[in-house]
Parts: sequence; C-alpha cells; structure tokens
Amino acid sequence: MSYLTLALALIFVLIPILLSKTLNLGLEKDTIVAVIRSTIQLLAVGYVLQFVFDSESMIFIILMIMLMIFAATHNARKKGVTIKGITWKLISTYVFIEVLTQSILLGFHIIPPTAQYIIPISGMMIGNSMVLSILFLNRFTAEIDTHQDKAELILSLGGTPKQAIHKQLITSIQASTIPTIESQKTIGLVQLPGMMSGQIIAGADPIQAVQFQLLILFLVLTSAVVTSAMLGFLSYPSLFNNRMQLLKIDKNT
Repeated sequence: MSYLTLALALIFVLIPILLSKTLNLGLEKDTIVAVIRSTIQLLAVGYVLQFVFDSESMIFIILMIMLMIFAATHNARKKGVTIKGITWKLISTYVFIEVLTQSILLGFHIIPPTAQYIIPISGMMIGNSMVLSILFLNRFTAEIDTHQDKAELILSLGGTPKQAIHKQLITSIQASTIPTIESQKTIGLVQLPGMMSGQIIAGADPIQAVQFQLLILFLVLTSAVVTSAMLGFLSYPSLFNNRMQLLKIDKNT
C-alpha cells in the first residue's frame, strides 16, 4: 500500500464526519483528533519498530515492552484511583502477564526469540490486559458502591474482609471476562480476527494465518482470566482499613 492509496482511505473518515455534521452528533472534533493522533502514533511506532527489528537488541525489546506497560497503566489507573496503590497493582499484573506468556512461548520454542514476534505479541497481551483491567475496575468499584451495606453487615457479624467482598469480587471477575469468552465462541463465523485478516491480505497461507490466530486467541483467553483474577485479589485488601472496616468507594471519581 502506498501513501497515495492510504490518503484515499481517508474517505472512510469523511463519512462519519459528514454524518455527525448532518445529524448534529457533535463528533467531528473528536473524530478528527482521533484520526490525527492515531496516524502520528502509528507512523512513529512503525519507524521505531523498524529500528528495533533491525537492531535485534534485547535491550530495545525490553524498553518497548516497558513503554507499553507504562502506557497501559497510565490509562487503566483512571478507573481505580480510589483503590490504594492501584498503579503498582496494575504494573504487577501486566508484568506477570508478560512474563507468564513469554516464558511459555519462548520456553517451549513456540515463537523464535526475535523482536518481530516478541513485541507484537507483547503489545496484544498488554493491550488486552489493559482493556480487561478497565472493565474489571469499573465493575468492581460499582459493585462495592452498590452493595456496601451488605459487606458491612457481614463484617459486623464477624466475617472477614474476603468473605464480605467475595460475591462482588467474583461477579466483577466474571463480568469482565465474559466479553472475551463470548467473542471467541463466534470467531471465524461472525468475523475474521484482525491478525488473521492482515496476514491473509499480506499474502500468507490461510492455514498458517489460522494457526497464528489460534495462538493469539489462547493467549488472550489466559490474559483475560489471569488479569481480572490477579488484579481483583491484589485490590480487595486495599478496600479495608486496619480495623477491617470497609472504606467508602466513590464510583464517580
């Protein structure tokens, strides 16, 4: 694809802008900003990745992964600012997911230890974990706020913090992972996944593309459940003070 054909693809940007203008949706500015930012960011990342791929330096690979984790943490922490130490809890979760998945992939020689494989897969795993953590934190804080009276009742009857918060915690983990699990049930029937479609368009063998896509699906499933569960069990103790009293959660923060 040339820059000329890419420029022609801006037609797909004009359509929502015109619709927004016609229907008075007020989305024109946000759409334009989103397009400009995504274009600049992706082009910049493209040149950086080209440099990293050419260098094949493990230091640059680690720096890229650290940048991804930092960006994901910065974005996700907004949904959990009321939870003490949420920044480090998110970082710990993302680092664990990265170490877990890459250890299996590289340890069993599923992928070669090159930037071409490590960085894109790391990006998908960290990005998916970020989305799952946002879903979890949003649901968890809402659950705590809604059922605070029940939790306090359990505590007053001698229950532990874990017992008081257990139902809300499990409900939040389930709710945040359901979209990932349900989407995988219809994969290939309702839609062709992005990675698979990209490989096929680039000329890869369809069966080879399917194999790589299945690998990503299995990784995404692991990152979804592990992210929600780990973040949940790291977060819930921070909701109580030294006297085992439930702290007030403001879901609008």
